[in-house]
Parts: sequence; structure tokens; C-alpha cells
Amino acid sequence: MKFVRMFPLVLALLFFAGCVVSQSKYDASLADAANLKKDVSALEEKLKAEEAAKIALETALAKLKKEKDELSDANASLKATLEAKKDELTNELVSARAKLSEREQKIKETENELKSKDMHIAELKTAIAGLSQEKSKALEEKEAAIAELKKTYTNLVDELKTEIQKGEIAVTQLRDKLSLSMVDRILFDSGSADVKKEGKKVLDRVAEILKKVSDKQIRIEGHTDNVPIGHRIAKKFATNWELSNARATNVVRYLQEQGIDPKLLSPAGYAEYRPVESNDTDEGKAKNRRIGIVLIPLDSAL
Repeated sequence: MKFVRMFPLVLALLFFAGCVVSQSKYDASLADAANLKKDVSALEEKLKAEEAAKIALETALAKLKKEKDELSDANASLKATLEAKKDELTNELVSARAKLSEREQKIKETENELKSKDMHIAELKTAIAGLSQEKSKALEEKEAAIAELKKTYTNLVDELKTEIQKGEIAVTQLRDKLSLSMVDRILFDSGSADVKKEGKKVLDRVAEILKKVSDKQIRIEGHTDNVPIGHRIAKKFATNWELSNARATNVVRYLQEQGIDPKLLSPAGYAEYRPVESNDTDEGKAKNRRIGIVLIPLDSAL
């Protein structure tokens, strides 16, 4: 722009100089002026280019500043997000550590419980082994007792063979229980609880065999038919309960007198309430009027 303002001045000087200079100098001046004009034009183009470049740079700068601001905002947002995420992760980490500690404690407690269970199982196995030995021993003892009872059964059957054949006595054995049933007429007169002489002879034979029994409860059971007590003996035996109990008790006392351990003896009266036959016939009533001698294991009696 400076060169443009100077250009008219240069032309005026050349004009006046032309009056005093030669043609050649005039031409030279014109050439210089033309060159100068070219230079000015070149400089103006360069200036325009520089100004365009400046504008481009300013635009680029503004864009960069905008991008910088956007990146700053994004960075701030990301930083805030990361901080929030950090807090969230920190909380999750704290929670996870707490849960891990809880699980470790639970595992420890479970391991201790398992150790306790193992000890308990070992104790139970030891106890079971002991019980198995005791059970095996008890079974052996029970089988031996049954065998001994079988011997007693055989002796009773052999000793009372005549009475058994007459149907006056029945002997049965079921595992560890032996029963001897005698109709009442063998031992008692009608309406009486006193053991008669013939009955004592039968009990003497039975007692000789029962003396050898030491591991059984010997229960003497009195039974009647369902005929009510008559007026003749009602003052002594009000009902069949009293009669059945009295007969059982008298047999117990007699067996004790014959040497049987009284600790093994016990009387029981059942009146007419445990019949073996129907009381609708005389034959059935006769079978229901009986004395039973029952041998059962001591623990069962208890």
C-alpha cells in the first residue's frame, strides 16, 4: 500500500526529469517504473495471500480453541465419570471384601462343624461297634436261654406225659416264652382256692424241673369261666377276680415252699377275661377254668 501512494509522485518527477534528461534515461525510467509496478503488484498479491493465510490461521486457531474447549469439557466430564466410577468401584471393592471376609468366616465355621461332625461320627461308630458286640453277645445269651428253655420244655413234657395225654395239661413254647396250662380240677376242688393233695403231687413234679430255672420270671396265672360266684362261697370270694387271684397266690406259695426262688415268682388273676375257649359249652368252660405257669425273660417281666 505504501508503494501505491508513492506512484504518482514518481511519475511527476519523471515527467519533469524528461525535460532535462535524455530519451534513453526516460526509457530507463519508464522501465524502472514498470518494474516497480510489477513489484508493487507482486507485493499486493503476496499481501493478499498473507492476509488469506492469516484468516485461515485465525479460523484454524478458533477451531482449535473450540476443540480445546470441547476436549476440556469432555476431559472434565470423563474425569467426573471416572471419579464416580472410582467411588462405585471402591464401594464394590469394600462390599466384595466384606463378603469375602464373611465367606471365609463361614468356611471356617463350616470346617469346625465338619471336624465336630467327624468326631461325633467317629464316636458313633465306636458306640455302634460296642453295641454290635453287646447285641451279638445278647443274641448268643438269648439263644442259649432259648435252648435252656427248650430243655425245660422237654423235661416238663416227659414228666407230665400222662396228664398231657389226658388233656389235663398242655405245654407250649414260643421262642423265649414257655407256658404250662393245667385244668383247675387237677389242683382245686370246685369253688375252692386250696391246693388239694393230688394237685400238690403234680406241682411237686413241676417244681423239681422249675428249680433249675434261674433266668426266667415264673408267673402263675389264675383263670375262671364266666359263671358268677355262687352264694355258698360269695362271702369268701366276692367275684371270679378274688377266686382267680387266690388260686394263683396259693400255687405261688406252694412252689416257694418246694424251693423255687420267690424272687422269680409272681401271681396274677385274670378271672374270666382271658378265655381260651367259648364259655357257651361245658367243655369250653372246663378249659377256661385253669392255672397257667408262664416262663418269660426277666427283662420282659420288668
